[in-house]
Amino acid sequence: MSIITLTTDFGTKDHFVGAVKGAIYTELPEAKIVDITHEISPFNITETAYIIKNSYKSFPKGTVHIVGVDSELSEENKHIALELDGHFFVCPDNGLISMIAAEIKPAKIVEINIHDRIESSFPVLDVFVQVACFIGRGGNLTVIGKEITDYKKITEIQPKVNQTENQIVGGVIYIDNYGNAISNISEKMFADVGKGRDFKIISKKHEFTKIFSKYNEIASNSGYSNQQFEGQKLALFNSASYLEIAIYRSNSDTVGGANSLLGLEYRDIIVINFIDTPKSEYTTLN
Repeated sequence: MSIITLTTDFGTKDHFVGAVKGAIYTELPEAKIVDITHEISPFNITETAYIIKNSYKSFPKGTVHIVGVDSELSEENKHIALELDGHFFVCPDNGLISMIAAEIKPAKIVEINIHDRIESSFPVLDVFVQVACFIGRGGNLTVIGKEITDYKKITEIQPKVNQTENQIVGGVIYIDNYGNAISNISEKMFADVGKGRDFKIISKKHEFTKIFSKYNEIASNSGYSNQQFEGQKLALFNSASYLEIAIYRSNSDTVGGANSLLGLEYRDIIVINFIDTPKSEYTTLN
């Protein structure tokens, strides 16, 4: 049985997702289709990269991942299929693979060439499905495209390290369902650059000098009900090990999230300044 995942910005109101699933079952009736999400913000490559990076590893090796975001074919936006970390990805070459491939080098990348016989305004349906099902049946990547050695990279996915200023400059790459602002600064980068020093996180007018290991740690050992801390801001490394600015027990209908209460939005800058005085222990609470 082949597992094929779908990640798109199609939403669920229109016919697109249903049509893609129907085409997969027509080509490969034994396939198991899993929806990662269809609620990507339209054409948001950075958001797509974050979600794919933090979901694909939970699937078995050999899973085929169809990614349909900003997928219209053009000279600047070609279609590729690649093998990476034992998984296969069928997607546009628009930079979304940057976040995954920054840590793990693809074993093989091909530029899909079946467009010669398929003219389509809906490539996820007409092209990506055929390629994914071919791979799902055990097909070799080189049959559906010419091998290439590189892929498009988007620089905003990667934070910058300024050693002279002792700082990391990153940004918000994703606002989650709770309104939490997730940055592109990883816990590993924080530890490698910070080396246990004191720090100050700055985003807009908000500052943080402590990083929690989980949300409810802000209320631990306080002697008060957790509800007393609802609406308080905090910084933590989330389950994906990225720095997140959050509102404790955030809810868009009541308390609000970091996006509404703190005014944090996609692409807002987040800076971590490190202080040279070394500390005896790691600043993050563990």
